[in-house]
Amino acid sequence: MQGFNKYYPPDFDPEKHGSLNSYRGKHALGDRARKIDQGILITRFELPFNIWCGTCNNHIGMGVRYNAEKKKVGNYYSTPIYSFRCKCHLCDGWFEIQTDPKNTRYVVVSGARQKDEDWDPEENGGFAVHETDPNQGPVDPLAALEKSTDAQNHMNNVQIPRLEALQDLSDHYASDPYSHSLRVRKRFREQKKIDKAREDVDERIKSTYGLPETLALTAEDEASKSKAKEEWEKARQVMADQLSAKRRKIGTEIAVVPGPSSSRLSAAHMAPSGTSGRGGGDAVSVLRAKILRNTARQGGLSGGLGRLKPPDIKGTRGGLVKRT
Repeated sequence: MQGFNKYYPPDFDPEKHGSLNSYRGKHALGDRARKIDQGILITRFELPFNIWCGTCNNHIGMGVRYNAEKKKVGNYYSTPIYSFRCKCHLCDGWFEIQTDPKNTRYVVVSGARQKDEDWDPEENGGFAVHETDPNQGPVDPLAALEKSTDAQNHMNNVQIPRLEALQDLSDHYASDPYSHSLRVRKRFREQKKIDKAREDVDERIKSTYGLPETLALTAEDEASKSKAKEEWEKARQVMADQLSAKRRKIGTEIAVVPGPSSSRLSAAHMAPSGTSGRGGGDAVSVLRAKILRNTARQGGLSGGLGRLKPPDIKGTRGGLVKRT
């Protein structure tokens, strides 16, 4: 682990020396400040473009880094202009590059020349995006004046009223924050009570009918009531249709496949008894045969197995022993 404590010698006086660097006669930046008395600071500088060295005439690519001597040489308004003096790594020559705050670029001052790599769009069949001539005036002074007038009108008619409206709205909401906060908290408490009561009702319903805890119940309103009623009516109609279809199917099966005992009874009762009163007697006979057939069928299904008795195990065993 790196130690952060410092050793203070016995003869160190903070009022006299101020810091350990001044006590040892060193600068805080170390060897980089060896020319700080001349206003020069050693910094790491990277070439912003390709250059040709003026001493050895060798090409130095963009991005090559040097330990440059950084020095302030002037100001452009309140922006300082810095000079970077570097020594070529291919020879003993020095070159100097300065900042140009006016044009936001770097400029080679001495010892080298910049490689010209500017691309002119007009020479290559394109159009200039930005106007490079600072001395060229506007093409149409009236158009420039109209543009400035439109901007001023837009600011007066649109932007300023909008800002004033926003300021008034901000003053309205920030005039009495306590009352606004009180109103909001009161509304929140009321809504919280309503939600709590609804949750209690839902939990009671779930526990009563054994519904899962993760089931989300909808709020009871007119729309949900009408929808539930429609679903209930639809399910009731479907159940009634299924029950009627089942009844028709059972009646058809009984009429097509009669039982043996009911066939004999119906044949005996449906035999012709005479020529007089044939129509009334036939209807009564058919009804009586149908009732007897249903009764016999139900008795055969339910009572057939009930009449069977298990064998008498004790009597059987006794009979086997006493047989002669």
